[in-house]
Order: sequence, then C-alpha cells, then structure tokens
Amino acid sequence: MDVLADLDQRVAGCRACPRLVAWREEVARTKRAAFADWTYWGRPVPGFGPGDARLLVVGLAPAAHGGNRTGRMFTGDRSGDVLYQALYDVGLASQPSSVSADDGLELYGVRVTSPVHCAPPENKPTPGERDACRPWLVQELTLLRPTVRAVVVLGAFGWQATLPALAEAGWSVPRPRPVFAHGVRVPLDGLDLFGCFHVSQRNTFTGRLTPAMLRDVLRTAAGAAGLSRAN
Repeated sequence: MDVLADLDQRVAGCRACPRLVAWREEVARTKRAAFADWTYWGRPVPGFGPGDARLLVVGLAPAAHGGNRTGRMFTGDRSGDVLYQALYDVGLASQPSSVSADDGLELYGVRVTSPVHCAPPENKPTPGERDACRPWLVQELTLLRPTVRAVVVLGAFGWQATLPALAEAGWSVPRPRPVFAHGVRVPLDGLDLFGCFHVSQRNTFTGRLTPAMLRDVLRTAAGAAGLSRAN
C-alpha cells in the first residue's frame, strides 16, 4: 500500500472527537428518507484524488448525507454537484457528476480534501475539532509536497485551518497571516494559495458564488500548478 493510501485508511478509522463520532454514526443509522436503501459510510471521509496531485482543493467538512453517506469527498450532495461540474468544465475531472464512490469519476492532477474529516452537526465543526483533525491535513500536505504547486481553499473556515497546516508541513506562511477573500492569491515558497467562496448551497443559491466565478479560480489555480488539461 502506498503511503497516501495508508494515510487515507488511518483517517477513516479515526475516533478522536466524541461529538463528531456520535453524530456521524447517528446520521448513518437514522438516514434520510430519500436514502433509506443506502448503507451509509458513517466514518471520517479521507481525501480523494491522485497521490501526485499538483492542485489541492480544501473544503470544510463532509456533509451528513453527502460524504458521510458515500464515503467520498463532496460526493452525493449539491455542493459536490457544483464543484465537480466546475472541475469537469475546466478539464480536471473525467465526468461532471459525483454520486457514489464507485461511479468511475477520476480527477486529473487534482486532489480534494478537507480540514475536518467527519460530518459535523449543522455543518459547523468547533475550533477544537478543527485543531484535533489538523494533523491529518498536515500529513496529507507533507506527502503531497513533492508535487503540489497550488491550493484552492473553499471558505474562511478552511482558510483558517489550512494556513497553520501549511506552516506545519514546512511552507513559509507570511505574518500576519493573509486574510481570506474570494479570488485572493498568496504566493508561498513553491506554492500559490487561492481563496474561493465555499460551494455551499447558501452561496450558490444566492449567487454569491457563481459557476463562472468558481471556474475562474480553478482555471487560474490549475495554470499556476502547471496542469495542462485546464481549459
């Protein structure tokens, strides 16, 4: 087993945060009526994508009936529909949808992860849960360091979690730490960090984040990462 696959396996077995363990397992038992015939994953959701990715997309946490159900990042919910459609549109995904872990989706030079790997109640992890989960992100960044050249962070929560993880993984992060904003670009040593509004329903339904805005950030980040597929 390669080291990133081993990390993913260890992430999936984590039980460090009692509140999150109780919630993710309760959701997996009670389910949503529309998914009554599903066997929910009900565990931490590891990152998804190749181990030699040049671009990393960092979200917030799995959705209770999305990643917590399917076992794959941003898979099976409307936020994922928006993200993977955009990745497909710019040439970084093999298909525009992500509905289950066995649907054949491939990402080209891109990996998707989050700073919190368990679905939290009301989609709101606590700062303590974020910090408890940080070592997983640090390890993931460390393993990706030989190839990753750009990181897109979706939302302010992910931004606040990713900056210290990047520092712990060996990148020089400016002080004071850069402030999150949509479209912000921060050059680090050998890596460009991009901010993007999160693909939450709140943002996409209100037009705060449009598909064109998301494509623009992904396309620019892919260019910075040296990914030739982006179009």
